[in-house]
Amino acid sequence: MTYPSIWPGADGPVDVRPVVASEWHDAAGQARDGGWRFAALYVAGGLASPVIRIVLTRRSAVQMLSCRAADTSVATVTDVFPAAVWDEREAHDLYGWTFVGHRPMRPLVDHDRPTDRWTTPVDGEDPYQVAVGPVHAGVIESGHFRLHVVGERILHLDLQLFYKHRGLEIAAEGQLLDDGLAYVQRACAADAISNAVAYVQACESAGALWPQPGLARVRTVLLELERLYNHLNDVAALCSGVGFSAGNMLFATLKERAQRLNARLIGHRFLFGAVAVGRSELSWDAATVREARATLRGIRRDFAKAWREISFVGSFQERLGGVGVLSQQDATQLGAVGPVARASGVRRDARTVSPRLDYGDFEPAFVEAPTGDVQARLQQRGVELPATLDLLDQLLAHPVGPAGTEMRGAPGRLGIGIVEGPRGQTLCAVEVDGQHVTRVHLRTASYANWPAVPYAVRGGLVPDFPLINKSFELCYACVDR
Repeated sequence: MTYPSIWPGADGPVDVRPVVASEWHDAAGQARDGGWRFAALYVAGGLASPVIRIVLTRRSAVQMLSCRAADTSVATVTDVFPAAVWDEREAHDLYGWTFVGHRPMRPLVDHDRPTDRWTTPVDGEDPYQVAVGPVHAGVIESGHFRLHVVGERILHLDLQLFYKHRGLEIAAEGQLLDDGLAYVQRACAADAISNAVAYVQACESAGALWPQPGLARVRTVLLELERLYNHLNDVAALCSGVGFSAGNMLFATLKERAQRLNARLIGHRFLFGAVAVGRSELSWDAATVREARATLRGIRRDFAKAWREISFVGSFQERLGGVGVLSQQDATQLGAVGPVARASGVRRDARTVSPRLDYGDFEPAFVEAPTGDVQARLQQRGVELPATLDLLDQLLAHPVGPAGTEMRGAPGRLGIGIVEGPRGQTLCAVEVDGQHVTRVHLRTASYANWPAVPYAVRGGLVPDFPLINKSFELCYACVDR
C-alpha cells in the first residue's frame, strides 16, 4: 500500500486512507520508513461506528490512516512511534480500544486504580517514594508526581494528570463550527490563540477554505503575541525556581507589559475572542500599529538589558547547567516539540511549514549548545524572543483590517490544523457534518511534552525536580479534557 502526501487543505479537505485492522501496524511502519512523523492518534465515530485514526506529518504534508475495527482492537504502533504511548492509553481508557502488544497498558485517564497499576515497579531495600500533589501550594491545576528515590537521587518519575474531566471535546460535538471554537479556546488560557488557530484552520481545511493574506497576517501576529508573553513568563518562572527574585521581577514586569499590549489591541490580556472561523473582524489603524510597534521596541530594549543582567549572575547560571538533561535521542523518539525539543538538538519548528500563516521565509532560532538541560531550555527561549519581536515589527508595519477566506476545491468532512504555539506544535482535528462538529480532537504541545519530563528528571536530585518542571513549563489544563 502506498500513502501519498496530502497538503492540509491546499486543494481541499484531508484525504483519509482506510487501513484494515490486520495491516494497521504495517501501514504505520511503512509511513515511518517514508519519513512521516507521528502527530496524533484518536478515536472517532462514536460507539455505533468506532474508528481509530493516526495523523502523520512530513513538513507541511499531512497523511491520515484510519481503521474501522468491529472489535475495537488493533495492534499497537508504539514500537513504530513511541510518541503514541499516551494516545493509545487515552483511547483505551476513554473509548475501550485494545492495542495488542501494548504492555503494560497502564491507565492514563482512569484514576480509579491502585497505585501499583499506574506506577513503575521498583524493587530493593533502598528505594522509597516521594509523592507531590495532586494539590499544590500555588494556584495551579491538579497533577500528581510520584518520585522513586534512593537517597536524594531520582530513579524514576510516574505522572498522573487528567484530573479534571471537563468533557470539552464531547461538549463541542453537535455544535456549529463557530460555537465549537469556544470549547477548544478554553482548553487553556495561556495557549488560547494556538488552540483557536489550530481549530479554525481545521474547520477551514474541511470546508476547502483558504485564508486571504490579511487573515494569515493577523493570525500570525496573534500567535507571536502569545509566544512573546509566554516566553517572558517562562524566563521569570525559571528565575523564581532558583530563588532569584530580581530576575523573576525583571521578566514578570516585561510579561505584564506584553499582556497590557494584548489588552489594548484585543481587549483581553490572554487574547480571548480574537479568532473566528473563516474571518477576522480585527481592525487596527496606522496609529494603533505604530503605538504597538513602539511598545514592542521598548520591550525588546528592556529585554536585552534584563537578559544581560541574568546572564552574568554566576550563582543563577551555575544552578542550571547539567540539570534535567533530555537527550536528543529521547526527545526525538518521544515526539517532543517546541523549545524543549529544540534545546535538545531537534531542529524543528512548525512555523517553517505553515502555508496558512504569514511566516514567509522565517528562519527559526536555535540555541548554540543544545545540551538538553535546564540552561539550554532557558537559552532557547532567550534566542526565540528577539526573533518573535522581529516578526511582530515586520507584521505590524501596516494597518490591519477585516479579512476572510476563499474557496479552493470541494468541502469535505474532516480537516487538520497545525500551528507552532509557545510550547511547540499543537494539532487540532475537526470532523464535520455540514456546519456542525461531529468530532474534535486537540493534541497540544503540553500533551506531547509531558511524557518527556520523567526522562529529564531521571538521575537528578529531588530538589532539582521543581526547577526541571519549570524549565518545561507545561500546562495541566491542556490534558484535562
